[in-house]
Amino acid sequence: MKQLFAQLFVWWQGETLATRLWTTLFGEFVGTDAQGNRYFKSRRGPKRWVLYNGLADASRIPPEWHGWMHHRTDAPPNEEAYTPHPWEVAHQPNMTGTAAAYRPPGSLLRPGERDRVEADYDAWTPE
Repeated sequence: MKQLFAQLFVWWQGETLATRLWTTLFGEFVGTDAQGNRYFKSRRGPKRWVLYNGLADASRIPPEWHGWMHHRTDAPPNEEAYTPHPWEVAHQPNMTGTAAAYRPPGSLLRPGERDRVEADYDAWTPE
């Protein structure tokens, strides 16, 4: 019963039952990326979507598939030779809200004092 409920409503842990049905009826499989995400397009229109392998996090779409998902290219990367740019880096998950989140010096969760900058506020004092 719990799995059925999860398949109906818990979209962030994978595809729901409705998404699976929609994909079966109206979707055409296009390809898979290195992380196991599966990409589909509509048989009757420009709609494109991804079924994530694991948690649904849009930052998990690699750069080569990002261009196809956002209609910047018509050919998916598995049909053409894609060469990554030197500035592209491997995916890193969003660490916000975890112990590994970035905390600059002077924040409440990191001791120390942040560097003073020229635009800092100075309180007015009467002379």
